[in-house]
Amino acid sequence: MKRNTIVIIDGMGGGLGVQLIGKIRELIAGDSEILALGTNAVAAERMVKAGAHRGAAGENAVRVSAARGDYILGPIGIVIPNSLMGEISPAMAEAILSAPGERILIPLQHEHFFLAGLEPQPLAKLVDRAVEILKERLEKENTP
Repeated sequence: MKRNTIVIIDGMGGGLGVQLIGKIRELIAGDSEILALGTNAVAAERMVKAGAHRGAAGENAVRVSAARGDYILGPIGIVIPNSLMGEISPAMAEAILSAPGERILIPLQHEHFFLAGLEPQPLAKLVDRAVEILKERLEKENTP
């Protein structure tokens, strides 16, 4: 069975990343490495404390390490330049969008854009669904 790398990218306080990591560690077998990439040191540190195997912070860490992920999870803002209160630089968004891994993005509404057709849902439900999608992809990948 292939050892996958799951990259979690979050900014600000890292709260969403912490929830994703907790749920992934609860529901998915330990054969995957979880790499936490914070747009800042606080986010990265909180995600590592939540159970990520490794973590790094800042623009260069995201630009370099996003490509290492077989799966990339985070809020939809990670692919939109200048989102997350300006923490996502254009270079970071481009690196995440051009990374070869599959992106599983959580559709959080932001003040400067709106996702038409999506009803607001509790964050816990969105996290559960994102991890469920990840689990389905991993199971499909490892089915002969």
